[in-house]
Amino acid sequence: MSDVAYEKAIALLRKVTTPAGFVASAEQTTNYSRVWARDGVICGLAALASEDEELIAAFRATLITLAENQHEVGTIPSNVLVEGSKIEISYGGLAGRVDAVTWFVIGVTQYAFHTGDDTFLNQYIPKIEKCLSLLQAWEFNNKHLLYVPLSGNWADEYITDGYVLYDQLLRLWALKGYHHFAQKESIAEKIVQVTAQIEANYLPRVTGEKFHERAYDSHTFQDFLPCSFSPSGYKTQFDAFANSLALLLNIGAKAFQKHIVKKAVSIASATDLGLLPAFWPPVFDDDEDWHLLKNNYKYEFRNHPYEFHNGGSWPMVNGFFGLALISKSENERASLILQKINSANAVNDFSFYENFNTSTAAPNGVAFCAWSAAATILLDRAIHHNFKFLI
Repeated sequence: MSDVAYEKAIALLRKVTTPAGFVASAEQTTNYSRVWARDGVICGLAALASEDEELIAAFRATLITLAENQHEVGTIPSNVLVEGSKIEISYGGLAGRVDAVTWFVIGVTQYAFHTGDDTFLNQYIPKIEKCLSLLQAWEFNNKHLLYVPLSGNWADEYITDGYVLYDQLLRLWALKGYHHFAQKESIAEKIVQVTAQIEANYLPRVTGEKFHERAYDSHTFQDFLPCSFSPSGYKTQFDAFANSLALLLNIGAKAFQKHIVKKAVSIASATDLGLLPAFWPPVFDDDEDWHLLKNNYKYEFRNHPYEFHNGGSWPMVNGFFGLALISKSENERASLILQKINSANAVNDFSFYENFNTSTAAPNGVAFCAWSAAATILLDRAIHHNFKFLI
């Protein structure tokens, strides 16, 4: 199963390869035939892991497409449609996409690190630094955490807003990647400042400046980092992607990281899929935050309980969870997650669905989703070939 799943995943990435880079799906569905920043970079990371020259070239093309369409203020496109000479650029739908900027910087630095192509990175230093300046502006209060609008990242129809953990961690990863090459004192200092603010505001009993001291003191911290906070207080769902990034980036003490692993494993093992839901528990229609969900969509409502971001299970997210497990020497558990990812991707003759209903295990969303394939490739190569990110 493992070898077949890997080869099917490689084949899907080849199928979504275009001269402009990776598109999101091989299925001809609205918006998925575009080059996306986050989807494209995640597929590109899988390409680097695979060491497949054709796929690595597609990653390079993806980054070029994003760079060439950077807005003059520094914003990286959420997605770009390229059809011959026709180009359509989107910087976001109902809100702009903060994570497009950070994924782009991560993409360029990971590409340069794994290929040894410093010339490529040097070509884009002005664009990277424009990205970093824009992220600084998005702090608004110059206190080292980004302020993200509702719908401002990959969870684009979910309830997180304000100081969203996922976005802080992506920025930290981007800064670390750039610092590997730039070796600037200002970047090193910013890494220390961002790390300190993350740990002081998302972890219990950590000294440091509190953005919202009253909310922090009244919040009941659990064995993981909360998904976001804002002037209205903390949102408490377990964010699988963000907590996986926290493990990869070594946020918090080792003892607390072990608590995160234990919590995540317990959630995943309690589901029929054996996968970690994107956010847990789901928001239901009698919950206070339901009003943030019910109108937050552009085409159709998808965040029913246990689906999409609202408790749905995504192979892509679980790929990063598996990588996080490996970073904590939990290789046996990571291998089990890979098996579960491969089983999900294999549904309906390897249809690589976007996500699954965690309650019923029914597939949801678009089929032949490229980053679902990327999850198999990343985790397989990490387990069997010791692939590691630059962190």
